[in-house]
Amino acid sequence: MKILFISDVYFPRINGVSTSIRTFIEQMQRLGHEVHLIAPDYGVSTQDEAWIKRIPAHSIYFDPEDKLMKYGEALKCLPALREVAYDVVHVHTPFVAHYLGLKLARELNVPCVETYHTFFEDYLHHYLPWIPKLLARGMARMISTRQCNAIDAIVAPSKPMLDVLRGYGVKVGAEVIPTGLQDNSFKEIDGKAFRAVYGIDLDRPMLLYVGRVAFEKNIEFLLEMTKLLVKTCPKVLMVITGQGPAENSLHKLTKKLGIENNVKFIGYLDRNTELNACYQAADVFVFASKSETQGLVLLEAMAQATPVVAIAELGTASILVEGQGALIAPDDTNVFAQKVQHLLIHHQERFELGRKAKAYVLSKWTAKLQAERMVQFYVDLTWQANQLKQNRKTVKQEVAVGGYF
Repeated sequence: MKILFISDVYFPRINGVSTSIRTFIEQMQRLGHEVHLIAPDYGVSTQDEAWIKRIPAHSIYFDPEDKLMKYGEALKCLPALREVAYDVVHVHTPFVAHYLGLKLARELNVPCVETYHTFFEDYLHHYLPWIPKLLARGMARMISTRQCNAIDAIVAPSKPMLDVLRGYGVKVGAEVIPTGLQDNSFKEIDGKAFRAVYGIDLDRPMLLYVGRVAFEKNIEFLLEMTKLLVKTCPKVLMVITGQGPAENSLHKLTKKLGIENNVKFIGYLDRNTELNACYQAADVFVFASKSETQGLVLLEAMAQATPVVAIAELGTASILVEGQGALIAPDDTNVFAQKVQHLLIHHQERFELGRKAKAYVLSKWTAKLQAERMVQFYVDLTWQANQLKQNRKTVKQEVAVGGYF
């Protein structure tokens, strides 16, 4: 097949959407499909530019990490896109990419699919704080419903996320297809070297959060949980990787809680050279976000045999299975801290949970399996679209013949 992806974000902008796009495209290309991507120009090249069309973009004043493509500039690509003869357009973000994807799909006369990656109802008010929270949630639901019903089909990364969309009133066809893990996520690596580089003693209990350092990730919960854990495990270290708009706030909270010596912010890690080592170096991966549509970092941690303690809500609830590499905790810092402490104390139980984690991910969450499911979804959708076109053609012919006689 010939597939056109469109997104308002992609590398070098690091987040879950960028990771998902790269994972699906690389797998689809390995399966023999031709896949291209339209994405913003950040002024920095990435290693996979050969199949990417970069579009000039505006900065966003309230979110300087991101860019918005110039719609008019993107439309200039249409003649070249016609030459490729795509089978489907797949949109990955609801901003310029959504409207551009709709326009291009109609012009190319192919189906338009959109993945609902982000739970905007629990996201928008963090970035538009001057809008009352209830109003922001209502706006997010209204916009999401309107956009999803405007396309031919949607992909949800998890069943709970699809249930939310159905609750909004989204009626178009849908499929639940999460992002799987590439083979390199399972590559065995020694986490001791990572600890040495970042000055973390080998015998120091290390907790880990990986992801965007953003308000909706509920990292404050993890810091408050760490404060409780320090009382019984004074050497514990909470390592936070990534960057984002909540950094300053979290640094202030760390100081306020008096746990500066128990928290380490280390910024972004290179996915190809450092991230696996970071996962492997940790004793426990901790996660408290309640707005994830999937939670890919949980799978990445488990692929390195690192056990997880996490709140299971929305997308993470479709990933986590109690005892299969994870302990599920409620939204309670005391109980969460107790579960983490249990694993830190019981070394053999922690090791066994990590072993089960890797086996669980290998059996259900590989990228190849999910890419094959996505391609089959495209095939079914294009077949339906072609049948509809043929039916319309037949009706027109019958009307024309009837009019003649």
